[in-house]
Amino acid sequence: MSAQETQIKVEKALDEIRPFLISDGGNIKLLGIEENIVKVQLEGACSGCTVNQMTLKNGVEATIKKYAPEIEEVINVA
Repeated sequence: MSAQETQIKVEKALDEIRPFLISDGGNIKLLGIEENIVKVQLEGACSGCTVNQMTLKNGVEATIKKYAPEIEEVINVA
């Protein structure tokens, strides 16, 4: 699997997640993928939300892994 193919799959996953984050006043930006770890930045209301770690692991990471099973972890870079 090429890095470009993985990035395309991660972007598709984020496109699925974005409407839910936007409806809560937030958003998410892909910063990069290094050694099967996705780095994202939660934005807007999501950046200061007290449950953003739960959203990141249960929502974002689970959806990304559904599209790109090779991804090991998703981390938020503040």
